[in-house]
Amino acid sequence: MSELPDCLYCRQDQRLHDLMIEIAPLSASTLYLFKEQSHPGRCVVAYNGHVNELFELPDAELNSFTQDVARAARAIKTAVNAKKINYGAYSDKLPHLHMHLVPKFQGGIAWGAPFEMMPANKQFLASDDYSALIAAIKQRL
Repeated sequence: MSELPDCLYCRQDQRLHDLMIEIAPLSASTLYLFKEQSHPGRCVVAYNGHVNELFELPDAELNSFTQDVARAARAIKTAVNAKKINYGAYSDKLPHLHMHLVPKFQGGIAWGAPFEMMPANKQFLASDDYSALIAAIKQRL
């Protein structure tokens, strides 16, 4: 049996739980709500296997992953009534294929500009507000 890489998505350890809350498993990935909510509804879609690049996926898995991203983006956009979803896939510091889905609101924070990964003015929600947001997204998946 091979040991899991030292990766928060693979190990599902406290590092993951400190940053995000699982919303739902998808076809090839898992949808998480990012705890920092300066962009209401910000989520991450993390691929279930440990790869770092899109081109490392076989075609069928690539299609499944991108369909998961599209499905999640649609659910998030309608749940929070966003004008646009921004997509971010970096992985320089966390080498595991994942996509940030960041709702943007016209006239809101960082409209017309890239979102900040970890903004200075972090916004966290009360437990009930996280639960309500998760329920709204799940309902639309």
